[in-house]
Amino acid sequence: MDDLDRIIIDRLQADGTLTYAEIGAAAGLSASAVNDRLKRLRAEGVIRRMTADIEPAALGLSLLAFVLVAVKEPQGEGRFREAMKAAPEVLECHHLTGDFSYLLKLRLRDTAQLEEFLMDRLKPLAGVDRTHTLIALSTVKETHILPASLPGAVHA
Repeated sequence: MDDLDRIIIDRLQADGTLTYAEIGAAAGLSASAVNDRLKRLRAEGVIRRMTADIEPAALGLSLLAFVLVAVKEPQGEGRFREAMKAAPEVLECHHLTGDFSYLLKLRLRDTAQLEEFLMDRLKPLAGVDRTHTLIALSTVKETHILPASLPGAVHA
């Protein structure tokens, strides 16, 4: 990936509605050159998907919660991972070091839906030993944009 690819990625992340001509103008490339580079970046797995960034409250999902989960049975890890992949409330699931095994990021309607998720879907899973739940009161920053042009980013 070169500096032109990074410019394209930065522009695309900032505004996915830009035309290839608009992206090309920022990078000094033609629209067809941008198209070719984007095809290559998709084929290489650099661009995993192109999506819309939706306001959670517009869908009635105003509760943001983080759940730390301790899984004590190694044989339960696979079932836990598969259950989290299948749960639409789970936006992210990260394997951790330290006292807890996983960190979940959840988007839900309200505390009643959170309680239902914890009691009916998470805690009954084999191997789940304990959980610790944190509810976000407000969000200062939440982004999916990766700093492709940040100093220290890997340059090929």
